[in-house]
Amino acid sequence: MNKLSVFLLTAILSVGTFGASIAKVDVQKVLLSVDEGKAVRSTLKKKFESKQKIIKAEEEKIRKMQTDYQKQSELLSPKAKLKKERVIQAKIMELQQKTMGFQKDIQDQENKLKKPILEKVRTVIEKISKESNYDMVFEVSTSPIYVKEVSDITDKVVKAYNKSK
Repeated sequence: MNKLSVFLLTAILSVGTFGASIAKVDVQKVLLSVDEGKAVRSTLKKKFESKQKIIKAEEEKIRKMQTDYQKQSELLSPKAKLKKERVIQAKIMELQQKTMGFQKDIQDQENKLKKPILEKVRTVIEKISKESNYDMVFEVSTSPIYVKEVSDITDKVVKAYNKSK
């Protein structure tokens, strides 16, 4: 068990023994549910689809090159075969690098677009936590296996976030 899990479990158990109120929030669900999060997903989906078209077109070119090579291979000299194989291999490697670049680009854009939303979500969570007098609020992904009573404030966070535009 890592140190953070031990710390959280210890904190929850010690707070729980004094009758503290504990809540949980699913930040991922909040991101998927708030209006701005939906807009980010839509933007990223469009960008992904446009990049996917480029990749598919390149893959098709490579397949055509491979098919042409197979048809011509018996007629080519060993030197010409080797040259064509190297060209095809270079195109495959180029496509793999382009694909990785696209993935990094989309990931970077996702992080950039989600950052202000996450900051606002944190503020909303803090506000709801203070208003509801919770002693501790934790994110669902860091959830301990068992806590006697835990309120789920995810839906409250989504509603409050969307109202705070």
